Amino acid sequence: MTAFLSWVEDELAALPPKAERDQDQRRAADTVTNAARLVRRRFIERHAGQVHAELTDGGRAPLRLHDLVDQATELWPGLVPTKAQQERERVLAQADKEGREVDLGIFFWGLLRDVTAGEHLVESMRRPTPQAMVALPAFRATGFVDLGVVTVRRVAGVSEVTLLNLPFLNAEDDIVVAALEVAVDLVLLDDATEVGVLRGGAMTHPRYAGRRVFGAGINLTRLYQGEISLLDFFLSRELGYINKILRGLVTDRDDWLPEPVEKPWIAVVDTFAIGGGAQLLLVFDHVVAERGAYFTLPALREGIIPGAANLRLPGAAGPRLARQMIFRDRRVDAETPEGASLCDEVVDAGELSERTTAAAIALADPAVLANRRMLRRYEEPESRFREYMAWYALEQARLLHSPDLVANLERTWIARHGGGKR
Repeated sequence: MTAFLSWVEDELAALPPKAERDQDQRRAADTVTNAARLVRRRFIERHAGQVHAELTDGGRAPLRLHDLVDQATELWPGLVPTKAQQERERVLAQADKEGREVDLGIFFWGLLRDVTAGEHLVESMRRPTPQAMVALPAFRATGFVDLGVVTVRRVAGVSEVTLLNLPFLNAEDDIVVAALEVAVDLVLLDDATEVGVLRGGAMTHPRYAGRRVFGAGINLTRLYQGEISLLDFFLSRELGYINKILRGLVTDRDDWLPEPVEKPWIAVVDTFAIGGGAQLLLVFDHVVAERGAYFTLPALREGIIPGAANLRLPGAAGPRLARQMIFRDRRVDAETPEGASLCDEVVDAGELSERTTAAAIALADPAVLANRRMLRRYEEPESRFREYMAWYALEQARLLHSPDLVANLERTWIARHGGGKR
């Protein structure tokens, strides 16, 4: 395998950069690249268990995504892109990338579909981040932390995570995802917190100045510019902070009943929850929406998969509405019967804080966590989530580096906004 993949790299190196290739050169690059991907897929399909065991010292080392990739480059040259190759891709516009993230998608497809390797990877991604462990003492002492695009404030046992990516209507990118994971870790680790809340801050964007916005989904401008990554955004988002909200943290505490460190969560939807914002609602225990708020899932129109919405939305809203939202970007208003499948309460803007407090009091009941665990075990078993994420890694990586993605973005976003803000 190594010799063949080395030959492929030599063939690609002999060609001009992707943006400068003519039609014949593009065809030649596609031929050798696809052959290499087939070799990688067959290798990881057959040897995922062995690969994971060697990378993690037989499952004793809880490695995150980048750690696994870094070690794999040393043990199996060519199986995944090197750090230097990833860094070269990172600075390119999405249309000009070689598509090395597809190889990462193949790699994590192989690991996640293997029961032992996949379970260990999902569990490792649910451990607290080092950044959260550093920030935890100060948060415990003061009840407040400022993470730049996210703040966390604890009041009377309720910790509110406020998203503040103000110029972009709280759209998410790699930086926002990392900050949200630290924030979620802090809420879950803080002994004085009983309930977590996620809410968007007040915007500075001219169209929504002074209004709170829950979330505008993925930052499409960053995606078009090549600044949204498979690992730090798409996989870390689902396996990291969203899965921690749903399933809690894995820690090393030893108890007769192996329970995660978890809390009930409330989402407060001001104005709208678009794309990733709407996806998030599917893992919350209670959703309070502002009257007039709405939900959409425009990912297919943009050329990507809407996270784990394909897994969760049919159960929440029914298969027909799920397909209408995913395939046709159907808008669902909070006050409609369909909206009731995505939120629990719809109130005037001035009542949102009061209703959030009331919901937090109800969710602080000691029996909530046990019932939460039982609902989760049978609504979405961990094995089902792991299998979904295996195919998500592969399919999302392929879509990210499809010509259709760039064409869709240029037609539906860049043409309207000129590469402007979202």
